[in-house]
Amino acid sequence: MKEHIVKTLKQIETEHEVKILYACEAGSRAWGFPSKGSDYDVRFIYIHKTNWYLSIDQKRDVIEIPAQDSISATVHNLLDITGWDLTKALRLFRKSNPALLEWLRSNIVYYEAYSTIPRMKALTKDIFSPVSCLHHYLNMAKKNLRAYLQSSEEKTKIYFYMLRPVMAARWIEKHNSIPPIELQSLLEDVLPEGDLKEEITTIIKRKIAGKNLKTKPRNEGILHFLTEEINFLETYTRNLKTEIPDPTKLLDQLFRDSLKEIWNESTRDD
Repeated sequence: MKEHIVKTLKQIETEHEVKILYACEAGSRAWGFPSKGSDYDVRFIYIHKTNWYLSIDQKRDVIEIPAQDSISATVHNLLDITGWDLTKALRLFRKSNPALLEWLRSNIVYYEAYSTIPRMKALTKDIFSPVSCLHHYLNMAKKNLRAYLQSSEEKTKIYFYMLRPVMAARWIEKHNSIPPIELQSLLEDVLPEGDLKEEITTIIKRKIAGKNLKTKPRNEGILHFLTEEINFLETYTRNLKTEIPDPTKLLDQLFRDSLKEIWNESTRDD
C-alpha cells in the first residue's frame, strides 16, 4: 500500500501543480489500533508556485482525494487522502493546532522532502499551547461521548475515540508537553496498573483483531472513568493560562524560504 500511496502523491503533484513537502498516516494506524479493514488516513502538506498566492481572490487551500477532488489514476478504496496548503498549515501551526502537531509527530511517514518540515518540527516546543490543545482534546472527547450515549449501536472502536483525547489531555496536564500519538504510550504513562487498564488493553487487542466490534455491552467502568476525567480536565483547563510569543514573523520567513528553496522563487518586500 505504501507504494500506491507514494504513487498517488506524485500524481497529485503533477495534476494539481504543487509540491508535496510531507505526507504521513494520521488515523487509527498511527494511533496504534488498526483493524484489518481500517482506512489509510493519509495527510499531507503542499505548496503552490509563487504566482498562485499573488491574487486578490482567496483560493481553496485543501486537496481532498477522493472526497472533493480527483486525479486521473485509480485510488484504492481504503485510501482517504487530504492535504493542506502550506499557508493554511502554518496558520494552524501558529495556533498550536493539535491535528497538525499530530501529523508532524506521526510514526508512519510516507514522504518528506525539503527543509520546511524539519524547521517546523524544530519550532513545535515554542508554539505549543497547552490551553489550545486541552480545549481541542476535551471538545473531541465530549463530542464523541455525547454521540456514543445517544446512539443505540454498540461499537468497540468508539471507546478509542473517547479514550485517546482524554489520555492526550491528561498527558498535557501531567507533563505540559505535546502528547505522543500512540494510544498505548498514553495509557502506559497516564493510567496506573489495575482493572481499568487491563480492560482497555483487552479492548485494544479486540479492536486490532477485528473481534466483537458490535456485540459487547457498554462498559460502565470506562464510561464512568471518562466522565470523571472530562469533569476534572474542564476545571483544570478553566484555571490554566499560558502566553506564547507571536511566531508570525518566523513563519512568514519560513514560507518565503520554502518558496525559494522549492521553486527557486521568492517574494519581495520592496
